[in-house]
Amino acid sequence: MTPTPLKPWQYAALCTALAASALLALPRTAPAALPGDARLTLAVFVLATAAWIATPVDDTYIALGAGLALTATGVISSETLFGTLGDETVWLLICAFVLAAAVARTGLAGRAAAFLVSGARTVRQLTHLTTAALVVTAFAVPATSGRAALALPVFLALAKVLAGRRRLVVMLALLFPTVILLSAVATLIGAGAHLITVSVLWEATGERIGFTQWLLLGLPLAAVSSHLAAEAVLLTTTRREDRSGPVRITAEQIQEHSGQPVTGPLGPAETRCAALLATVVVLWCSEPLHQVPPAVVALIGAVVASSPALGTVRLKEALHTVPWSLLLFMAATMAMGVALADSGAARWLVSGLPVSVPPWAFLAAVIAVSTAAHLVLQSRSARSSVLVPLVVAAAVGSGVNPVAAALASTAAAGFCHTLPASAKPVTLFSDLPAGIPTYTSRDLLRLSAVLAPLTAAVVLLFALLVWPLFGVPVLTEGS
Repeated sequence: MTPTPLKPWQYAALCTALAASALLALPRTAPAALPGDARLTLAVFVLATAAWIATPVDDTYIALGAGLALTATGVISSETLFGTLGDETVWLLICAFVLAAAVARTGLAGRAAAFLVSGARTVRQLTHLTTAALVVTAFAVPATSGRAALALPVFLALAKVLAGRRRLVVMLALLFPTVILLSAVATLIGAGAHLITVSVLWEATGERIGFTQWLLLGLPLAAVSSHLAAEAVLLTTTRREDRSGPVRITAEQIQEHSGQPVTGPLGPAETRCAALLATVVVLWCSEPLHQVPPAVVALIGAVVASSPALGTVRLKEALHTVPWSLLLFMAATMAMGVALADSGAARWLVSGLPVSVPPWAFLAAVIAVSTAAHLVLQSRSARSSVLVPLVVAAAVGSGVNPVAAALASTAAAGFCHTLPASAKPVTLFSDLPAGIPTYTSRDLLRLSAVLAPLTAAVVLLFALLVWPLFGVPVLTEGS
């Protein structure tokens, strides 16, 4: 495999990172306040971040190399590095992907989408019913790329039904990835970055956010931001005459262009899968009542979904859909987070920041940086791996609740719409089969100019006014 040649700015970034790492690693040139483990951690952290930004090397490979370097230098133990793979959040994601494979095999998602959009009579109704359907998929399919792959056939069917209205098809092509990305915050399994955030908070503060608490905090934000984004997409990609025309889409029309049944009574496999999915979601949401961890519930659901008698997918086939690279990346970056917190490196990095700023200004700065971070780090998980440990350390020093700050950072990082390469769902819907119109880079930039400040403002509003109502205050106790 021929390596991709680096651009001059990439060489400059790597050389700068190497120089900074060397200065941090050497006792004579490192700041006197930095202990040995913190020096080594920062050196590895700087190199890994520069490699994520400036090289085409796979993110997982870089994360594993960083984790190995921290283990080899004695900053973390091998038990810490390998133990992250056994974390319950990793198992939760594995089992959620098995459940998602069962749902995809039955075609339930397409049937549910057809049921919703067939009730639309206007363009605005179609937009918001599609948005509602996409928000709901966050409970059934983990990770944004998985949801995008599941939603693509539904979009293609809608595009063929609306073939005579080009701008509406372009609007839907942009709506699908936009809502998928912004609604991921609805659930803990919505993105790998969420699991990294939960792990960092647990290691740094001893507070663990469960599935139910995340749902209470994230679902209202996902619903509000997704529907506001739907309006932004509608207004930036269509004209008044496009929006004023009636819409009539029937389930039978969608069926003509769909490879799986979307009409008629549910089959036995669909009925079993729907009942199983509903049971799992209810058990996840009622965790405070029965005290069964979400990972255990997911494992039970995965075993049933792949069982010979009741299942709809074979376990071997379902495991092929699990993004093992993402899981390894998560495990390695969790280990990096442990090193940053335990070595004192994160505290030192943020020690020079002003601590007397108002809480709203601190959160606004965190949200602004997290919103813009996709321009530098394309991987959502990598952004959380870099930002959340620093945000948590800075919040502790400023008297701001680290849970509120970490959640705000993670939610704001869900915005990544500026370029086609900024996120996998955006890339997927920008490269459609021949004959299907889609958006251009100019469409993305026009939407981003509106959506970036809008979503940042919504996240800040929730962090300041809504989340405190659900037990996540802006300030720590005694501040």
